[in-house]
Amino acid sequence: MPLVTLCLLISAVCLLLGTFNGLFVAPAEQHMGEVQRIMYVHVPTAWTAMLVLTWAFICAVAFLFRARWRWDNRLEAALGVSVLFCLMLCIQGAIWAKPTWGVWWDWDPRLTTTAVLLMAFTGIVALRHFISDPAKRATWSSVATIIAYVDVPIVYFSVKWWNSLHQQQSSVSTISRDFLIPLMLNFAGMLLLVIALMTLRARAAAVRLEDEMLPPPLPVTSPVEVMA
Repeated sequence: MPLVTLCLLISAVCLLLGTFNGLFVAPAEQHMGEVQRIMYVHVPTAWTAMLVLTWAFICAVAFLFRARWRWDNRLEAALGVSVLFCLMLCIQGAIWAKPTWGVWWDWDPRLTTTAVLLMAFTGIVALRHFISDPAKRATWSSVATIIAYVDVPIVYFSVKWWNSLHQQQSSVSTISRDFLIPLMLNFAGMLLLVIALMTLRARAAAVRLEDEMLPPPLPVTSPVEVMA
């Protein structure tokens, strides 16, 4: 069985089990009640987004130092997936904020820095689409990714550095087992889904790059021009 197919199958099983446990097995949280159940999707989405963004940073650094096209293909895959998960993160945060804070959006440090992250990496994806030269596209987007990644640790530490409405991070050791099981199941499912998506996206980028590297076709000469 191909790795991508296996990842997708296990991902589907983990997400189904995690969602079922989060909705029907885990008890309601003592302070937030039923609203807390969105955390079984929101928290794994955040973890996965940070991992994908870190992988994009690694790919960007690797391309600049090793100049291997496979790292640019991986970077392109990671950028697309990271934008998707950052968007999901912002949407889920707004859904959670409405019943908790009474508003869909607040310029809270965690929310603001996450929105900046989404806009920055969306801009890098757009940059890649506007540059036709493969070498320039790879180099410029790698440099931009390294610069934009500075916001990732800011997002993580924002709740500690500033007066934030957002709750502090919890560790695995401080989470009840009833809450931890759906969290880890959904995280495993999302991580495997991301691996499959990035593998497919990197393969597509490699095929497109091969087409771009092909020499231009020779001009067709008409019989009249040959006789002349």
